[in-house]
Amino acid sequence: MKKKIALIIGVTGQDGSYLAELLLKKNYIVYGLVRRTSTSNTQRIDHLVLSDNKINKNLYNKKIIREYGDIENSGQLQNLIYKIKPDEIYNLSAQSHVRVSFDMPEYTYNVVGIGTLRVLEAIKNTGLKIKFVQASSSEMFGNSSHFPQDENTPFKPESPYASAKVLGYWTTRNYRDNYGIFACNCIMFNHESPRRGLNFVTRKIVRGLCEIKLKKRKVIYLGNLDAKRDWGYAKEYCEGLWKILQQKKPDDFVLATGKSYSVRNFVEITAKELGFEIVWKGKGEKEFGFDKKTKKILIKIDRDFFRPNDVKYLIGSYRKATQNLNWKPKTSLKKLIKLMIKNDLRLIQRERFY
Repeated sequence: MKKKIALIIGVTGQDGSYLAELLLKKNYIVYGLVRRTSTSNTQRIDHLVLSDNKINKNLYNKKIIREYGDIENSGQLQNLIYKIKPDEIYNLSAQSHVRVSFDMPEYTYNVVGIGTLRVLEAIKNTGLKIKFVQASSSEMFGNSSHFPQDENTPFKPESPYASAKVLGYWTTRNYRDNYGIFACNCIMFNHESPRRGLNFVTRKIVRGLCEIKLKKRKVIYLGNLDAKRDWGYAKEYCEGLWKILQQKKPDDFVLATGKSYSVRNFVEITAKELGFEIVWKGKGEKEFGFDKKTKKILIKIDRDFFRPNDVKYLIGSYRKATQNLNWKPKTSLKKLIKLMIKNDLRLIQRERFY
């Protein structure tokens, strides 16, 4: 039986690394698009990367075949897709930090929005029968008045990142409807893991409190403590991505947990797991959190971490994913935080981030 070939765009990120592992276990031939940079950006996939770019049959079942490229280069994308002829393409590439998108809106639109167009146009131009899934985001719902948010909830983007994701979403729908491409959207609510980037609030909280526990730091600075998010486990969401492309017909799905916690809740749960009990004092930018036992301040607020227009509350419904994909979340937020803490305590001792 012929092995399936998959191309993961954004393979060096959190989701890309988990997805690559999943596909390799399922006996896929996996290609990963990697941006050439002056410093290494492959830490999450170093254990999976084929050292050179030549076909080695002994490593075929175990390693990613790395291809250097950029989603901003349409010609290169089309040539690569025509060369490897993938059965499936997973577009996980993005400038995925919402706060940064306010500082770099043009770049964010170019990668997140127009980048999706480039991939789909390349699929159309090659004429190959390829299944495509776009990693969409719950940020597209913005400050929605519909709870929980599902596949029929109207979008109300509140950031350049969210607006660019909406562009990618509708481009995917348009290429499906107009050109008959097997193109799907996976609207993923916040999903975290030990491989989460250090500039994301969840990993920042876990890493920071672990460093405080090990006496390598005194305080961490955060922004809006009251923003509420639906947080799941990235590894499980990558399985959902794969399941979407195993359907007979293309469709769009929400992946979520159906539970929402504030950033404040996330801090408190993490602190408790590390033996701290956070007590809050003050209001607004002058609020701080201290350890009840030692009275030491552990959390301070920094205005620089606030977004110009923040999304207050997101919570998703995964009903359709359960009914059609037999997918549902399995890992509670508390268990997820425990996984992240265990990993960061180990990495700090080794002076590593990944």
